[in-house]
Order: sequence, then structure tokens, then C-alpha cells
Amino acid sequence: MDETLAIIITAAGRGTRAGGEAPKQWRTVAGKPVLAHTLAAFEGLGRILLTLHPDDMLRGLELTGGRATLIAGGETRAASVRNALEVLEGSLVTRVLIHDGARPFPSRRMLQDVISALDRSDGAAPALAVSDALWRGTAGLVTGLQPRDGLFRAQTPQGFRFPAILQAHRAHPGGAADDVEVALAHGLSIAIVEGEDDNFKITYPADFVRAERKVAPMDVRLGNGYDVHAFTAGDHVWLCGVKVPHDRALLGHSDADVAMHALTDAIYGALAEGDIGRHFPPSDPQWKGAASEIFLAHAGRLAGERGYRIANADVTIVCERPKIGPHAAAMQERLAAILGVEAGRISVKATTSERLGFTGREEGIAALATATLVSA
Repeated sequence: MDETLAIIITAAGRGTRAGGEAPKQWRTVAGKPVLAHTLAAFEGLGRILLTLHPDDMLRGLELTGGRATLIAGGETRAASVRNALEVLEGSLVTRVLIHDGARPFPSRRMLQDVISALDRSDGAAPALAVSDALWRGTAGLVTGLQPRDGLFRAQTPQGFRFPAILQAHRAHPGGAADDVEVALAHGLSIAIVEGEDDNFKITYPADFVRAERKVAPMDVRLGNGYDVHAFTAGDHVWLCGVKVPHDRALLGHSDADVAMHALTDAIYGALAEGDIGRHFPPSDPQWKGAASEIFLAHAGRLAGERGYRIANADVTIVCERPKIGPHAAAMQERLAAILGVEAGRISVKATTSERLGFTGREEGIAALATATLVSA
């Protein structure tokens, strides 16, 4: 740990815009308080000072286990920062980083960039250039445009040479939005360091969803399906939701779409939800002659309800006839439409069994399918 570097993490606010019963820094993301993630980002980097509301001191001690200096926060963020800076006077600290406790995901690369920039400037802070168009508005109406050239979205940690930022805070009348504003008012030079999209500040309820997605590991599930249907008298077969002319039909309780059944079972399998028969029993007369897209659509909805999306699906149809190639594109589009995914995520192909077995003797059609689901 660098004894000349201090990190001040501000967490004394109440964060009412984020909703919830507890202040946002104490609400959990992936089972841990937001503040725990923030502290972990700076672990081993330097001395940590944590500004807290007086009511949160015991909770802060339990969280840090004595690994951080706890500072009672003031009425404003600036007051909290100054309280922490005053504690550092007379120490070995020459540089200080000031960071929002509700910004839990700064990368080490960015932190090092801020620290390195202090060799050239009085201060340094990460920021992202504004890329969206900017408007001015009143009462819900656009009243004008604001040029975005030279505009940046400020982030933290904002780093400073310690003696300079202490004097700047002592001289400032208060009311600053951040520490860069305090520093500029004191005539300090501030370098801009490239910020990061992941270094967002939790402010609104939706930010907790984004934070969970950032922390939660990707869950990937793989399922496979296999189905067989025999031929019977008829003049067409249903395959992947497409009516294909043929001199026979497929025999089944529903429309006997063997390929769609295989894909449906693949999705159910990835979810550990059994097969079509569990959800649509063949003993139930309401499914007699039913369109198989009902089954596939149900499997797709179930995946969504469980928090997954279909990354890709691959269907192989095994038969001598009918020829699948002329219909493959239409089949791909139909399956994609039923599942609500882009066609490029669905593959439909065919092969023969070289005249071997029941498919080779044209007694029926087999189909195999694989589906990959990923956490949404």
C-alpha cells in the first residue's frame, strides 16, 4: 500500500432518488452493499477514509473491519470531503483521490491513469465526452439547443495533490457540485483522463439493475432435443412451421412438426424443464392437431420469464424426402419469428442417412436440435 496516497470515499448522503428503504450505498448488489463493491475497487491502493452519516458509523465499522478510517460526514458533500482532508493534515499523504461511494466499478486502469496524471497537473479527473445532442427545455418543452463541443460528463475519482486541494477546500465558500469545481475556483490545473461507461454512479432505481448485470456472472445453458415421426397418408408435412408439399404426411397427436418438437425440447432441456409432454400432455385432447408453434412459443416465453434469452439454435432434419434446401430460409424465418429473435440466430439444415435405417427407408423423419440460452 502506498502511504503517500489517500482515497476519500464519500458515502454520507441519503440517496433518496434511488428509491428503496435504505440509502443507496447500503443497498445490495449481488448480495453485497454497493459500498462494499466500491471499497473493493481501491483495496491495497492507499489509505482509505470513508465519510459516513453519523447514524451509519456502526454499520461502517462492521463493513470495513477497521481497514478504513471512518469520518463523520457534514451537511454537504463538500463538507464531508473537507472533514476527511483535515484529518490527513500532517500525514505522509501527498496525493488524494476523492470518489463517490455510489460509483462501485472504477477500473484499476482508470485509477492508475488518474494517479499518473498528478505528476503533470495539480489535479486529474476521469470524464466522458458528450456524444448525444443537447437541448435546453422548460415545462417539458424544448426551448433551445446546446452545442456539445468541448463538453464532458464528469466522473470520479478526482485526484489532487494533497496540499493544494486542502487549501482549495478551506478557501471555497461552499455549494460546489464536485471537487474539480472547488479546485478550479482556487486556480488549480485539472487534467482530463478518459473515463469509462462502467464507472457509472448509482442514482436511480434502474441503475441497480445495471449494476446487477455488471456483477452477475454470465449464465450459459445448453439443451438438445430429438424427435421422430412416422409417415402416414397425406399430401404435405409441417417442418419448422412451414407447410411442405409431399406425397405423405407425418403422424402425430399435434401437427407432427418433428423439427419444431426437437427445438422445443432443446429449449426445455436447457431450462431443465423436461419435454413437450410435461407441458402439453398427449393425453389431453385439447392438443390434438394443435399447431406446434404453440409449444415452441411457450418454451421461448418460459426462457424469458426465467431470465434467459436465446443466443442461437441449430436444427438438423434427417430425411431422404422431401428436399429441405428450397424451404430452409423460410423455416429459419418462421422459427425466428415464433421465438422473437433475429433470423441470424437460427440455423436450419438437413441431411440424409444414406438410405440406412427408418429414415433411409422413408418410413419417417427425424430431427435433432441444440439451443443455447444466456442470462439476459
